[in-house]
Amino acid sequence: MATIIFYQKPGCATNARQIQALKSAGHDVIAQDILKEPWDAEELRSFFGNMPVGSWFNRAAARIKSGEINPDTIDAASALALMVGDPLLIRRPLIDVDGARCAGLDHEPVLSLLGRKTQDDLEGCLHKANPRRCAQA
Repeated sequence: MATIIFYQKPGCATNARQIQALKSAGHDVIAQDILKEPWDAEELRSFFGNMPVGSWFNRAAARIKSGEINPDTIDAASALALMVGDPLLIRRPLIDVDGARCAGLDHEPVLSLLGRKTQDDLEGCLHKANPRRCAQA
């Protein structure tokens, strides 16, 4: 089984459910606080692979929902600069398994780790269904 570094927002129910799924599949999970990590653009970029820039973003982030930031019209350098300055904008979780990195659970290496073809049931935010909303998206 694998050791997974899992960058999360502490207190996020969706991230907690994702961690539990990985642990249930027999993996060791080392949870890190995505908000306290000293990100730089180059390291952050390594998690996104060939994903389109718009999919790098946490669409539930307040600055995106308000329209202040439009992920679909931003270039890579600007996106990374925004995310370094405001980690709430980063799509979660960020995953590192022995140097293989991804953002979200719908990419390798996570798909293989969970032995599933899709992670749709693990990616959706739970706070809409939960009367107790997250303090920050």
